[in-house]
Amino acid sequence: MKLQIDFVLLAAVIFLFINQSNFAQQDSTTVKLVKMELTNGDVFIGEIIEESDSLIVLKTLSDLKITIPARQIKNREVITKKMHDGEYWFENPNRSRLFFAPTGRALKAGEGYFAAYEIFFPFIAVGVTDWLTLSGGMSLFPGANSQLFYFAPKLTPISVKNFDASIGYFFVTVPDGDNLNIAYGVGTYGNDAASATLGLGYGFSSDNSDTNGEIVILFGGEIRTSETFGLVSENWFFTGGDVFIFSFGARFFGESISADFGLLTSSESSGDFPFLPWLGFVYNF
Repeated sequence: MKLQIDFVLLAAVIFLFINQSNFAQQDSTTVKLVKMELTNGDVFIGEIIEESDSLIVLKTLSDLKITIPARQIKNREVITKKMHDGEYWFENPNRSRLFFAPTGRALKAGEGYFAAYEIFFPFIAVGVTDWLTLSGGMSLFPGANSQLFYFAPKLTPISVKNFDASIGYFFVTVPDGDNLNIAYGVGTYGNDAASATLGLGYGFSSDNSDTNGEIVILFGGEIRTSETFGLVSENWFFTGGDVFIFSFGARFFGESISADFGLLTSSESSGDFPFLPWLGFVYNF
């Protein structure tokens, strides 16, 4: 009972902190900016305010107006940025997941990413449509005679301004053991600056193992403190054994990559340093 109370209190604290610190600063403006790469190697990002066959006038993010001869432009790319507290931020490149657990958000059609969790667990995901994401992978344990294989489709039937809800299925083949199956539903409320995620899963298997009928509760959140840095928490409560797993850590962003470092502990951990490190890397394509 005390463990359940601790979980509820933790969830309330995370949600209130996110709500007070960042939801007041909603995404106010979304702009399509242009990234200009010149033949001399210079790169500029800004809005085009004038364009002709011979030149382009660009207003940069620092409000400088520069005139660029068209013949000097090697490459141009449209990018999307959002206004946050007076600054333009690129979109969160890892918004569909916390450390490992899915959020309620989906990849857009044609988007995808490659991820590596704890080095030995690669993962690839592709947005087939705006509402269907397919993902999966296999473990890469050196010298092992067999590996884990996992598959995780996700449907996102609800996607409104600040709320997304998904249903999904997570399947893992376990060598010489019972396969792991989890059907789940998850919702995420918030924006690129801050979000809270709540999920409910049901574990089952083909035999009468302990995973049958296991209810799993997920609660987590993400706070993006700058364009390139954020904080993440992902927490699990397994009702069958009253086991609580807590994690907290940092996320570092690039326009197409993110890297996570966190610490995990559980209600059954013991010792002088009862934490396990979490490492994650995601590359978007």
